[in-house]
Amino acid sequence: MRHLYLDYNATTPIAPSVQQTLLPFLAEHFGNPSSSHALGRAAHEALEDARGHVASLLGTGPDEVVFTGGGTESNNLALKGVAFSRGTSAGGHLVITAVEHPSVVQPARFLERLGYDVTVVPVTSQGVVQPEAIARALRPDTLLVSVMLANNETGAIQPLKHIADLCHAEHVPLHTDASQAVGKIRVQVDELGVDLLTIAGHKMYAPKGVGALYVRQGVALEPALHGAGHEAGLRAGTENVAYIAALGAAAALAGKSLDASQERLLSLRDRLLNLLREGAGEKLTVHSESAPRLPNTLSISFPRATGHELLARIPELCASTGSACHSQTPSMSPTLAAMGVSSEVARGTIRLSLGWYTTADEIDRAASLLLGAWEAVRS
Repeated sequence: MRHLYLDYNATTPIAPSVQQTLLPFLAEHFGNPSSSHALGRAAHEALEDARGHVASLLGTGPDEVVFTGGGTESNNLALKGVAFSRGTSAGGHLVITAVEHPSVVQPARFLERLGYDVTVVPVTSQGVVQPEAIARALRPDTLLVSVMLANNETGAIQPLKHIADLCHAEHVPLHTDASQAVGKIRVQVDELGVDLLTIAGHKMYAPKGVGALYVRQGVALEPALHGAGHEAGLRAGTENVAYIAALGAAAALAGKSLDASQERLLSLRDRLLNLLREGAGEKLTVHSESAPRLPNTLSISFPRATGHELLARIPELCASTGSACHSQTPSMSPTLAAMGVSSEVARGTIRLSLGWYTTADEIDRAASLLLGAWEAVRS
């Protein structure tokens, strides 16, 4: 069966050139980057080259990039690191939004169990948080605000610069989970005004199991892992040089192709939507259609059908009924629930996310298969 992959928001394939960067560090260049001999120095050089590539993509300095084991670890380090930097029993207040990824929600809930207060700010029907709602949630004891840059399900992009200005006026740092945005759209930390920013390698054509956290100078974090002081003391443990080198290569690749990739993906996404609307009319619901969105993401609901039913009839189509984290569960995703989407519309939702290797022929084929499955289910 020839698979038709439209699930790039769940994970991306490793880019061929990224794989070629990775492989030598699994064999001949196996040195520990903390060692002073030739093999160790080569590994250390690769580590710092990768740090420079990630920093360049974000518009920051290499000393503000901390490598982690992925987006989940970066989010945990940001939230717990800020909270615990004042002592584990100090308490305080955090603000998140109703559409955050579980790797932000669950650390916040963990901190809540320890006695911290957590405010969850709602979003509009388009899945966008209103900056004024964040401002109203701030308190004198607010330690951190965390707002994702782009939603993994709908692609909705949040107004981070406005939010950052409001937070900084109250001397509150802002963290953003940018896992879905980095490599797809321009992400510059100073333009956004954020103090902490999460990257996940496997969302940007690097392997699973590697990520990074941007930490603005002056932001105090307690490490999640304690040990020999790797990564400026914020992430102990011998670095995964092969995967970090791959992440650096992916960052360099993304930086070179960002504008052209955005334009191409937006054209393909709109082509897909137009084809689906030609076949189904205006009965389709496009989630966050009126919001600024990622150019590759289309979250759409078919009436009188469920997403699971449709995808079950098209085994060659790799797509999701929501985020990959929720696609195996029958309950409505928290994102759609927060947007006030009805249960009927939520049940018919499929997320189609495009990537570097998506072709126009695949878009046409996907539209045909989806419309055919929808007609079969309706009849």
